[in-house]
Amino acid sequence: AGRRPETLLLLHGTGGNEADLIELGAAVMPGANLLSPRGRVLEQGMPRFFRRFAEGVFDIEDIKARSAELGDFVREKAEEHGFDPARLCALGYSNGANIAAAMLLTGAVRFWRAVLLRAMVPLEPALLPDLAGVEVLLSQGQVDPIATPEETAALKALLENAGASVTLRMAGTGHQLTQGDIEASAQWLARP
Repeated sequence: AGRRPETLLLLHGTGGNEADLIELGAAVMPGANLLSPRGRVLEQGMPRFFRRFAEGVFDIEDIKARSAELGDFVREKAEEHGFDPARLCALGYSNGANIAAAMLLTGAVRFWRAVLLRAMVPLEPALLPDLAGVEVLLSQGQVDPIATPEETAALKALLENAGASVTLRMAGTGHQLTQGDIEASAQWLARP
């Protein structure tokens, strides 16, 4: 258990696992509880959080089911470990950022804050949830061939239309994570 009330849900990218973001989580939110599941979908042996048909072509029904499943997992762990679900933050990279966005957009979980690194629009719900009071940091690469600036703009608009407060950070990078992402995430999460 951490020394502070927040819990950080760490969501890895395709081919990653539950250990990938532990150091990053500890660096961006020192003293927080860390909850780091492994994606339960395998794509050519690589763990992911939901199925896709091709790069950028997502299985929407699977996204909905996996979002609900991950939401249940978080609630079970909150009960089991006694952490406050109202102080739950997400830190997701690539596929992990997409499932975190999907969890918000489907209403599976209401994060207090969410750091979405290299996220895309996972789905467009028929009815937007009420995300008033939810804060999101989108950290994107200007030359990212996967999570393009256009995708980022669309996700920002979708989250804002649902009432979330969105901060957009664009850097002159591609899809990979950088030290700048870590520093910006830590500063953003450290706000009162």
